[in-house]
Parts: sequence; C-alpha cells; structure tokens
Amino acid sequence: MARKTHSNKRIKKKKALPRGEFPAHVESLTLEGRGVAHVGGKATFIGRALPGEDVRFVYRDQRRHFDLGDAVAVERASPERIEPGCPHFHLCGGCAMQHLDPEAQVAHKQQALLDQLSRIGRIEPEQLLEPLTGPIWGYRRMARLGVRYVRKKGRVLVGFREPGSPMIADIDTCPVLDPRVGEKLPAISEMIAGLKACRDIPQIEVGCGDEHCALAFRHMVPLDAADRARLDAFADEHGFAIFLQPGGPETLVPLVEGERDVYPSYRLDDFDVEIRFSPLDFAQVNAEINRRMVRQALDWLEVGPGDRVLDLFAGLGNFSLPLARRAGPAGQVTAVEVDEAMVARGAEWAASNGIDNTRHVVGNLFEPDAALGWMRESYDRVLLDPPRAGAEAMMPVIARMKPRRVVYVSCHPGSLARDVGHLVHEHGWRLVAAGVMDMFPHTAHIESMVVLEPGR
Repeated sequence: MARKTHSNKRIKKKKALPRGEFPAHVESLTLEGRGVAHVGGKATFIGRALPGEDVRFVYRDQRRHFDLGDAVAVERASPERIEPGCPHFHLCGGCAMQHLDPEAQVAHKQQALLDQLSRIGRIEPEQLLEPLTGPIWGYRRMARLGVRYVRKKGRVLVGFREPGSPMIADIDTCPVLDPRVGEKLPAISEMIAGLKACRDIPQIEVGCGDEHCALAFRHMVPLDAADRARLDAFADEHGFAIFLQPGGPETLVPLVEGERDVYPSYRLDDFDVEIRFSPLDFAQVNAEINRRMVRQALDWLEVGPGDRVLDLFAGLGNFSLPLARRAGPAGQVTAVEVDEAMVARGAEWAASNGIDNTRHVVGNLFEPDAALGWMRESYDRVLLDPPRAGAEAMMPVIARMKPRRVVYVSCHPGSLARDVGHLVHEHGWRLVAAGVMDMFPHTAHIESMVVLEPGR
C-alpha cells in the first residue's frame, strides 16, 4: 500500500487562553487538592485555593468539560488557610497543600476516603479508624529529584518541577525531604556543575535509611575518571552513599565497592526486623508512619501463632517479615510480588533476619494464574498493599480462599473503593473498619487502610 506523503486534514489551532485575572468562589477540593469552582457554569479546578474562599485566578488550560487555573489572589480566605512553611511553596510543584492547616489536611483526606467508598464502592465502614499522623517536615526519605543545567543561569538546578510545568524549580532547600538531603541541594547542585557530564545527568534518586542516605545518579554518558573522583570526594565530605545508573534499573552500581556505597536500611523494632533497599526500590517514604502502619495492620489482621498468611504485592518484605514473626515457627507467610529481583531480595532479607517461615513467590497479580500452587491453597489471613491501580483481579481469588480477615493498604482511594465494592456486593463481605494514614503531609496523596471479614 502506498504511503500518504501529506494530509489534507487541518491541524486545529489551540484556542488562546483568556488573559487577566478572574473571580471565583471555591466550593470544595478535588482528590488532587485543587479548589473546585464553577465559572460561567463550567467546572474550574484552581490550584492553591480552598473551600469557601473567594479568589482571583488565571487560566492554565481549557478543556471541553473543565478548565484549570491557579489562584493569584485570595479576597476572602478560609479560616483553615495558613502561611506555607516552605519559602518555595508558590514556585515548586512538590507539595500542593501547604496552605491548608495540617489537621484540616488530614480531615480532608479522611472525608475523601469516605466519599470514594460511598460513591464508588456504595459502602460505609462499620468503624472509622483514627488517622495515623506523624512528623510533617523532614519526613520524606524517598524522592526523585530533577536535574537540569540552565545555560542562562550558568548553573545546575536540582529539585522538583514547577507546578504544571516540566521546568525544574529554582530552590535551595526542601523542608519535607530528609534534612540530610533537603538542606544540601545547593551543595549537590554545585558538585554536579563541576562535572564534565553536568548536562547529561537528568535525575537523582534519593533513598534515606536510618543510618545514611544514598543518591543514585542517572547519567546519559559514561563518567570519566575526573567526574568519578569528584563524586567520590563529595560522598566522603557529606556522608552519602553514591550509586550510578547508566541505563535501566538493572544497571545500578555503587560508585566505589566497599563499606560506604551500600544500600540504606530501616528497622522495624517492634518486630526485630531490618530491611535494606536501593534508592530505586519502592519503600514507604515516611519512616514513622510506616512503623505505625505496619503495627496497626498486624494488630487488625489478628495474626496468631501457627497462622497461614498471604502477603500480596509484598515488595521487599515490609509486611511479610513482621507477619512471619507474629505467625511464629508453626506458621507460614507466602509473599507474592511481580518483580523477580524484589522477590529474590525479599527472601535474602528474610534470611538475614533469621526468618525461615516465609515463602517468596513471583506472581502477576493483575492477571492471576489459577494453576499456580499458592493460588490453590487456603490462608487464615490476607494482607495486600497494591499500587495505584489496585487489585481488582485478586478480589474473587481472595474470596475463594476464605480467609478469616483481610487488611487492604491502599495508595488510591478510588481503586480501593472499587475493589472493596466487589468483595462486599459480589461476595458478601463486611467492611469492618477504614481510615487514612498521613504518609505524605502537605500533598494530596491519600494512603489508607481497610479491614474486611466474610459476612456472617
């Protein structure tokens, strides 16, 4: 078939945005933390605006069914509005809710969870869990920092992106990051600017453990001896472990073999467990909330000696290893994870903690294979902690296994509500309890936990 060398189809020119500032009354908040207003009868989502406020805003985008904007002036402020704690709040897109009182942030997240359970799942919990809260500054131990050499500024920018923009925000500190990194952004920037490869480092992955922080530098060209030496000296001066990533995640290597450039780790003292993780791994970003979350999950799951427990989306063993301690020598924990490398390392960390009652399995939980051995077994308890997409395909599988209790940890209330709705309405389960955990203060991200039991 001959290829067309041109098309008579006209390219539609994007309509220019209205210029100037426009008034709006804000009615509510979206899950993403934007104020909801109706301007000329059309839904308009306005950043940096709170319910009950009268604001003036500028348009950022116009679409068929809704518009986007950002507040530039507040004419009548909400009583819950506060002065943001970060000097870069209006420039950086890393946080969306610093202008909202921290207690109000948690209340908004709790209500958003209940709204999603009601609207999508058509269910209400029998009990509302008290929100888990913790430190609101310096809590973030995992992050991806953008890096960009800006010729006009004559320097390297390191940080998060500007709101609604691919540009790196020009910041010199980040108070939500672990201070071992958040207070050293200028030093990191200056060091990169001195590298020959400074234009070819697009990002840094940050992973902070209890004892030290690791920085993984993604680099698009090989680093010569001089660049490696500069990184080495920087690591010694600031106490960082340095890793290099020339390609995909599998290419991650320490800058120098030895005791310094090793993976960070964190302890869960309640269960005498220590877990190591790379800066590229998934690990919960808030150490204190994670400790409290694991304890609450296991308490609600009511794991006892001898129980057979299934941990889905197990990762490196954040829940699996504590579960194994609770189940004891007579019990067993089956930890299922799709990523083969993480499964292997989960087994390694179990062994390093002296835990021998876990079974670590590779499994695609989005397309479960009923022929797999672990799928045909029964379990006393099930815990799952899926990504944002949820675990819809596993709901009938879990129901068929007939556990006595399920704890579902979620990072997206919409997919959680959908999945819980399946268990309740299609399989006769009860939603015993639900509540939020403030894993990401000052952001709109909602982490939650629900407890389910088979119907009586």
